Amino acid sequence: MGASNGDLKVTKQMRITGGEARGIQLDAPRSPQFRPTSDRVRSALFQVISEALIEARVLDLYAGSGALGIEALSRGAAAADFVEQSGRLCQAIRQNLRKAGLEERGAIHRAKVARALDFLKGPYQVILLDPPYDLPDLGQTMNKVARSGLVAERGLVVLEHSKRTDVKEIYDTLELSFQRRYGDTVLSVYN
Repeated sequence: MGASNGDLKVTKQMRITGGEARGIQLDAPRSPQFRPTSDRVRSALFQVISEALIEARVLDLYAGSGALGIEALSRGAAAADFVEQSGRLCQAIRQNLRKAGLEERGAIHRAKVARALDFLKGPYQVILLDPPYDLPDLGQTMNKVARSGLVAERGLVVLEHSKRTDVKEIYDTLELSFQRRYGDTVLSVYN
């Protein structure tokens, strides 16, 4: 993709860490705004929520390169919806799904997250959010996820954020279950 599409410069610094597509290298556009989840954090996340993934429908919000949703598919999720507003990143998700052999189980929605929460149809057993660390309306987004009707009964909502980000213990109907810290990154799991 990088050589044939001149405007999409890619770097191969990520790989699938487990499951059927383990070891597959993922492409991501080079951009100072793009902050991919490290292999270490992704691996730790999916070890913690592994049971919830089996045959789950997964929603990957702020999908970026699609690494989180693709990792979920590789580790046993039945289907994943990816929401990303950047056309370049949607192109990367499409390529990464193809490389992992998982394109038939993934659907890409080019939209802002707030808009997508209005048109997507749930329920999802796992919802993954990896927003920009400086997202100004994180609380509004989390409340909208809680009220959207997209979270399955006993579903999990996983928020990746900086250790400097103040998150609440409760967003509408979502309650913080636990947190794990990995360097500057924190995973907050709600249900």
